[in-house]
Amino acid sequence: MAIEKVFWADGIAAEAKARSSQNCICTGITPSGEIHIGNMREVLSGEAVYRALGENARFIFLGDSYDALRRVYPFLDPARYAAYVGKPLSDIPCPCGRHESYAAHFLEPFVESLRVLGVNAEILLAHELYAKGLYTAAIFTALEKQSEIAAILHDVTGKEIRPEWSPVHPKCAKCGKITDARVLSYNCADASIDYACACGHTGSANAAQGGAKLTWRVDWPARWKILNVTVEPFGKDHASRGGSYDTGKRIASEIFDYEAPLPLVYEWISLKGQGDMSSSKGNVISVADMARAVPPDVLRYMIFRAQPKKALVFDPGLPLLNLIDELDDPESKICDARAAECALLAGMHRVGIPYKHLVNIAQIAGESDEEALRIIARGGYAIQDAQAIRERLQYARTWLERYAPEDLKFSGQERLPEEARLLSPAAKSALLYLANKFTDDMDANALHGLFYEAQAECNIPAQEIFEAFYLAMIGKKRGPRAGWFIQIMGVAPVRARLLEAATAT
Repeated sequence: MAIEKVFWADGIAAEAKARSSQNCICTGITPSGEIHIGNMREVLSGEAVYRALGENARFIFLGDSYDALRRVYPFLDPARYAAYVGKPLSDIPCPCGRHESYAAHFLEPFVESLRVLGVNAEILLAHELYAKGLYTAAIFTALEKQSEIAAILHDVTGKEIRPEWSPVHPKCAKCGKITDARVLSYNCADASIDYACACGHTGSANAAQGGAKLTWRVDWPARWKILNVTVEPFGKDHASRGGSYDTGKRIASEIFDYEAPLPLVYEWISLKGQGDMSSSKGNVISVADMARAVPPDVLRYMIFRAQPKKALVFDPGLPLLNLIDELDDPESKICDARAAECALLAGMHRVGIPYKHLVNIAQIAGESDEEALRIIARGGYAIQDAQAIRERLQYARTWLERYAPEDLKFSGQERLPEEARLLSPAAKSALLYLANKFTDDMDANALHGLFYEAQAECNIPAQEIFEAFYLAMIGKKRGPRAGWFIQIMGVAPVRARLLEAATAT
């Protein structure tokens, strides 16, 4: 008897329910650069578990807006941004001038993309949590147990911890940096922290009003307790031996008296031919751009169908079209039914027309949806939801413009291309044979099969016949599957063009 494979998110949800009746999944991203498809794996992995948990679950996306700008990235103007290194992202000016801050510049389009992708997460911002005092108790617990935390870090990582190290960074009132101030003393009663900054300023920060921040390896376990996190997706870098999850488990348990959340470790998504996606390196595709080129349920399915620890290579070209058709065909033997169930959003419909076919139709019909619908009907496809097809056509047009390989692009030629006039006599004979054999009642497969009949009748390789056909129709040696193409164009105009090519001199 075959053992049914358990969908990975269902397995994690079952484990989470066994640990707690009230679960909270938390994902987080530092908005230091453009948030891309690679980052989306964390959020969508969390969303899959959230859906699998059902009731009594909370799903949070936390933007780490209170992290400091670590360096001037290649996409930034050094003259403008060098002075902001070390300052919180929420305090730095927006690169384009249209957002409240540097953090908002990158977070706002990403949050909008979450909405488009159907991710129903509660949005929290770290700088607001600090300003509201949610971290205050954790900050002073960390200060009081500084030596214990340092011992844990040394024990887990093996690294020497400097005597002056502190788990808390006060924010300097003069230079605004959150990386350069040293704690001199603190007072839990009034939440004050006295400090001396590398800029020469000394002062007192109010930790209850966002005047201080925990270092990353302490901030993370503190956040688990503050938000009651029970499941957390994170990248393989945090899961490495001695990494931040290993230290976080110890700090959560021994310092904050909290059990570390169930880990959901995921692999990176790399961009084909360019390696792991990285905003600082510029090899990214933004979620917003991709969401305009393919239906949102397809991006969801891409993440859900793979085990989180499996590395994904994202290719926005032909492989993405194959993925769309896989999701669109519920009878497909390779479609993961449970992943598809979680991926499909309310209001999204399977259209029942191969996406590659729609891509070809979009190129022939241009911007006319009505012409596209007529072509679809002529090809024998049932139009059950015209609006859904119109939406797919718009996705197809955007994909063609931005991501389609050149050999998939074509345009109809009003006149016979000059290259077709130079065809060999044998090729012209084969085109004449095809023109005389095509009939209006043939389906795409029958039309396609005639090319192989012509091969035998005219004693010419099929490849040369196909090349001659495409040269006559679109001026290129390659094109969409010939049978589909003829059906899309209509037999009469194709026959007329082939007769013209066969007799051209």
